[in-house]
Amino acid sequence: MDGLLLRAIEEKIPLEMIYLSGDKQISQRKLIIKEVNGEYIRAYCLLRKQMRTFRRESILSLLPPQQKRYLH
Repeated sequence: MDGLLLRAIEEKIPLEMIYLSGDKQISQRKLIIKEVNGEYIRAYCLLRKQMRTFRRESILSLLPPQQKRYLH
C-alpha cells in the first residue's frame, strides 16, 4: 500500500478507498493523498470536499481510479 500512496502523492492522482469508520460504517471515497505517516493518512476527500484524516488500519481497499475501457 505504501508504494501506491507515495505514487499518488508524486503524480497527484486520486485514489478510490473503501473505509471502515470508527462507528463501523463502510464508505467509499475518492481521495487526493497529501501526507502519509505510520498510522494515518491525510487526504483531500472529494466526497466531503475537505481535508480528512484516515486511520491506515481502517482502510479496507485502496485502488487507483478505474480507467474507462473502450471496445474497438
